[in-house]
Amino acid sequence: MSAPFATMTPLFAGLVSVFIAASVACFVSVRRARHIEDPDTRWGLVALLVTSGGWAFIQAVFLVVPSQELKTATYVVGLIVGFSTIGPWLYFCSAYTGRSLHRDRTIQRVAVALFVTVALVKVTNPLHGLYFTATVVATPFPHLAVQNGLLHWVVVGFAYVLAAVGYFMLLELFWQVGSDATPLVVLVGLTGLPIIPDLVGTVSPRLPDITYEPLGVALFALGVLYLYLEEFQAVQLTRGREDPVIMLDDDDRIREYNAAASDLFPALEKGGQIDTAVPKLTERLAADDGVVEVDRVGGLRYYQLSSTPFTADLTRLGQMITLTDITDREEYRAELERQNERLEQFANTVSHDLRNPLNVADGRLKLVQEEVDNEHLDKIADAHARIEELIEEILTLARQGQPIGETEPVQLSAIARECWELVDTADATLSIEDDVTVAADPDRLQQLLENLLRNAVEHGGDAVAIRLGPLEDGPGFYVADDGDGIAETERDQVFESGYSTATDGTGFGLAIVSEIVDAHGWTIRVTESDTGGARFEIREDSTS
Repeated sequence: MSAPFATMTPLFAGLVSVFIAASVACFVSVRRARHIEDPDTRWGLVALLVTSGGWAFIQAVFLVVPSQELKTATYVVGLIVGFSTIGPWLYFCSAYTGRSLHRDRTIQRVAVALFVTVALVKVTNPLHGLYFTATVVATPFPHLAVQNGLLHWVVVGFAYVLAAVGYFMLLELFWQVGSDATPLVVLVGLTGLPIIPDLVGTVSPRLPDITYEPLGVALFALGVLYLYLEEFQAVQLTRGREDPVIMLDDDDRIREYNAAASDLFPALEKGGQIDTAVPKLTERLAADDGVVEVDRVGGLRYYQLSSTPFTADLTRLGQMITLTDITDREEYRAELERQNERLEQFANTVSHDLRNPLNVADGRLKLVQEEVDNEHLDKIADAHARIEELIEEILTLARQGQPIGETEPVQLSAIARECWELVDTADATLSIEDDVTVAADPDRLQQLLENLLRNAVEHGGDAVAIRLGPLEDGPGFYVADDGDGIAETERDQVFESGYSTATDGTGFGLAIVSEIVDAHGWTIRVTESDTGGARFEIREDSTS
């Protein structure tokens, strides 16, 4: 070193070591920050760590360079890098709180213009001397003492105002989700720690009169990272959610929850066990349906529970429980069940009340037929058979429209061949072009195919050729024939109960098909086949 700065003291070595340690800690922590999932939040925090570590490193260089000229130049570089930490900090705050300010092109241009202006003011200080002046001081070791000018305090005040904007963004988010803002207050305290050595250096020769702000900013950046991974991420995940959200650690202790969850479960308390605060949640999470009932003002509400692993730095820290209000869906489902029960009861009652007198009439008719040979009696017997067939069709229609619970993969070809054995096919033929596997209730799918095949034979003739295969433009299958087809004006009516173009048809066959399709959540339409007959297209996805 040159003469004025040649003395090496324990204090000097200690200060250099502290600045270097702060710098290294920031740079090393970048690797951990890169595991943050949200890309904008990750970028802002990584940039904050890099600029903070860079400022601390430059301050160490400022202490060890040998000449006043180099120290002055290094100090100016440090001032510029220190001011640059404001940009990543505001970028992080905007991204973390769900705002889009960091992506606004106008704001970005203004920020760059301000940074360049401030940098020019600092670089041109030798010309105007309004930012700082520097003198060599001998105690407590030879160093370059800086006396700050008017422009320095203007820029510092402006920087603190910008930093405060970031704090207010975070505070607003913490208040919105009802979270404890203590970690944020701790961070503010870390940033202000350098004020103590700054004051001591000003009034006492025991510390050199230099800037210690790089240490505070480095501690702050590190604090943001580690508090983000431990606390802030939980708050970020609950932000802007109308649904109740509860964050648990790996021991099922409550880490965080938003205002909606607090309103729903007043017993929630940070650090408490979830199975103690809300026992029904852990019970329903283990259940198959994951639906929890909550008695609220106005009546019962139903919530669908979902659990998502909560991780940081590739390490599982717990889980996030989200409760989605499905009251309307549950009430609709319950109403459907009541309607189906009433429909089933009605169908059984009608069946019973019709079959009893029908059996009596049929029995008396057979007694009369044994004594009298009359063609009118045969017509009465045919009418009785017709009534019996209608009763069966009504029962089938009532039952096939009920909601379907469990489904399973079903090969269409296997079901179709079973159906073919049960239908009176005469000289008709069935060809399966390509096999299709659908998620369905096997019994109801069989009923659907039986009705479609029977309909093709009844309306297409004894020698009708029937084809079955997958749809070309989406998931599903078709049943087509080469019969007379269905007139375009009648295609919207064929699925109505009681509609039939056959003289001996009940009009329920295709209505039952439509009910089974609806129960699966599918759609059906009728069009013209390639051979001019009817083509029924069943699509698995009702949105397609």
